[in-house]
Amino acid sequence: MNAPAQTHQGLPAVPGRVRPFEKTQQPTSLLLKALLGRELAPSKAEFDGVVGALWVGDPEMDALVDWMMEFGAREARALFEKAINEGLAAIKDCPEPLRHFVRKMEKRPEWVDFDLIDEGARFIHSTGMTAPYVLRDLALMGGYLLSGFNQSLVLTGALNKGASRRVAETGKWWIDCSEVGGLRRFGPGFHSTMHVRMVHSLVRRNLNSRKDWDASEWGMPLSQVDMVATYLGFCVVMLGGLRKLGVPVTPLESKAVMHLWKYSSWLMGVEERWLVDTERQGIVLLHHTLMTQSRPDETSRELGKALAEEPLERHFSHFEGLQRRLAYEKHLSVSRYFLDKEKMEQLGLPSSTLPWYPVATLVPRFVGHVAQRYNPLLRGRQERRGRRDQLAVLSQMFGEAEQGIIRPDSQHPGHV
Repeated sequence: MNAPAQTHQGLPAVPGRVRPFEKTQQPTSLLLKALLGRELAPSKAEFDGVVGALWVGDPEMDALVDWMMEFGAREARALFEKAINEGLAAIKDCPEPLRHFVRKMEKRPEWVDFDLIDEGARFIHSTGMTAPYVLRDLALMGGYLLSGFNQSLVLTGALNKGASRRVAETGKWWIDCSEVGGLRRFGPGFHSTMHVRMVHSLVRRNLNSRKDWDASEWGMPLSQVDMVATYLGFCVVMLGGLRKLGVPVTPLESKAVMHLWKYSSWLMGVEERWLVDTERQGIVLLHHTLMTQSRPDETSRELGKALAEEPLERHFSHFEGLQRRLAYEKHLSVSRYFLDKEKMEQLGLPSSTLPWYPVATLVPRFVGHVAQRYNPLLRGRQERRGRRDQLAVLSQMFGEAEQGIIRPDSQHPGHV
């Protein structure tokens, strides 16, 4: 594996993608400082911690994958999936490295509260398509502006080739994690997360050995920093975007959503020191991870254009051409609602797009969500209808294909 360059102090050098510490020391507005309870800018210790995490992948899973390669990749992978899906008891004479890893994943941290996680799942259900709009058209699309995240995606072909399938697979993982009970030991979210974590490690191993991966510029592929920023997109960015689209969020709902993704990210291999409990903590940490990112480049346009065109490949039972075009225009309008004209152009998207859809639906959405707070029957109905809508769109993305999680083909660096 490519080792990071060393400074005279024996510490990893700062990858080229990182903004100099002095440029991170922007003053925080008085209002924001009061809301966060601190300066947004990192201290030198916080800065150094984030930079150091650019050289860290997922040590436990990476070590297991090293063992898998020595044991026999295909056979070891089959044992891994059997252990995750059926339990260690299903494997006679289970190899010790696999047994050790699975046992650790089964021994959940003391802080995990499944009642709170289920509360977060039910809230996500109640948001219907609003949460997926935020995650897709703000968190994912906006994330492409930060080209430090893009390199591994481009090299794997994950979202610039076959974007429809890849977005659908991510959506399936999100659905699995946000099922009530989904993150329990034998729940679909637990299974899916373990599978994705293993594939990420295989990708990391592959990219880190390739000549076209510039470690001096990008650090470790799929580093802790990249995983942390992704994790915060699913909770902090989602919650902020929901509010801007007219969905009120109570303190309990915020706490529940943060807790759901905290545990999911622990399962995914994010080190516990990076996991947070509150939106305020998450906002600060997200800001600190963004200081490691580079400005938009050609990868931003490549990935942005591929994602924008994904709805044109969806499957509808009636008026398919018309519904595809409508979905395409809706998603563009949501991105425009969150992103200014300059950012749209940097993503290769039409800057003339107007935010017509979110503006037209803002007031009805707000009224509907306020009304359900005072009527449990309306709340239950909204949760059921919202989940039904989320599942329907997932079906549109997969079409007749099996709804599954990342199964890398021979051209994918996660293939074994």
